[in-house]
Amino acid sequence: MTFIIWVTVLGAVLLMLALTSSYLRWMPVTTSAVCLLLGIGIGPSGLDLLKLPLEHAASWMEHLTEVAVLFSLFVCGLKLRLPLRDKRWRIAFGLAGPVMVLTIIGVSLLLHYALKLSWGPSLLIAAILAPTDPVLAALVQVNDARDVDSVRLGLSGEAGLNDGVAFPFVILGLLLLQGDGLAAQWSHWVLRDLLWAVPVGLLTGYWMGRGLGRATLALQTRNEDSTVSPNDYLALALIALAFVVAESLGGYGFLSVFAAGLGLRQEEVKSTGAHQPPAEHLVQPVVGHQNVEPQHAVHGDTEGLEGSQVAAGIMMGDMLAFGGLVERAMEVFLVTLLGVVLVTHWDWRALWVGAVLFCVIRPACVALMPWGSLLAWRQRMLIGWFGIRGIGSLFYLFYALNHGLGETLAAQCTDLTLSVVALSILLHGISTQPLLARYEQRKQADA
Repeated sequence: MTFIIWVTVLGAVLLMLALTSSYLRWMPVTTSAVCLLLGIGIGPSGLDLLKLPLEHAASWMEHLTEVAVLFSLFVCGLKLRLPLRDKRWRIAFGLAGPVMVLTIIGVSLLLHYALKLSWGPSLLIAAILAPTDPVLAALVQVNDARDVDSVRLGLSGEAGLNDGVAFPFVILGLLLLQGDGLAAQWSHWVLRDLLWAVPVGLLTGYWMGRGLGRATLALQTRNEDSTVSPNDYLALALIALAFVVAESLGGYGFLSVFAAGLGLRQEEVKSTGAHQPPAEHLVQPVVGHQNVEPQHAVHGDTEGLEGSQVAAGIMMGDMLAFGGLVERAMEVFLVTLLGVVLVTHWDWRALWVGAVLFCVIRPACVALMPWGSLLAWRQRMLIGWFGIRGIGSLFYLFYALNHGLGETLAAQCTDLTLSVVALSILLHGISTQPLLARYEQRKQADA
């Protein structure tokens, strides 16, 4: 009966969102905020249709959130067509590196001196809350491979990179909690979890993406079967293999999957041409492959295109559509679950922790970076505000819970993380569309 209730609720939520999507599009609210409120309504504090004891669900919730992040990272990488030598990549590197580290330091200090937590829990919770989210931040990220806006590129690259870069700091927080043997493990953490795991994850995924993309396009072009190839299988295979190979080599699977999407996109650029529109916009939507929106497609006969361009266009369109579908479904499910458990785990201290993180620490860390001409002050303020926390933080929370936290510390981590993530979903969800609309208007006025 519980399974029937879960499936019923999920189906009802998806149906409601499908029927009301045209209305939500014009409202200053995101789908995630609606799902959060729905979860609260059907949870123990509302209709009491669903209950989710996290102490029993932590194991499968870790894997579920991990899968959601993996799909989102892969799709995020696929959308970034900017040449890797372009200087605007410095924005993403700055946000995912120095800005995230400064954020961890700032939140650690806040939790230690304001909440009187010891350094171990402070660092662990700060690392859990540090990464911005690739799942819930779709509206503020690149949503089309032709988009070269610095704000969207920076936020997309940050979300793709910092879900993996945050991992060593979560591990460091867990090491601090162990206490004994920390000095002996310090050098191991620096060498293996930081200096080795990050570049290995990136390089493994990137070259796997390029290699598999090159082989696939060559086979499809040679056999002239680009319109019937199961590209959704290829996406699943690349996500799984990039993750597993990187993890087996001691690298971070999150970084590998994001880099695999980047590598695959670079193969599309090579086959289509850097100065051409993305391949998925060169091909006409055809029966069974209506993944390219008609208004973005070049109307005309695809016989004028090379075989590699057609193959690349259909491959990228299929993968983006498939990955986006899984990403949205996982977002709806997980945010609804967050709403179900939120009231039970609500921590009022998250109000001012979230306020300081969103309004002081994150904007200050972004403003302190020497961006030069890469970002105007208006863009820096916008990036400073859009540090959306979400599914990535939930994964790190459940990862920590499954690695031996005490009962008291587990409750602190759970309550603060869930509450801050919920605040981010609501605050950023309400402000996203108005702020972006104003930004686009001013950008067009300045053009």
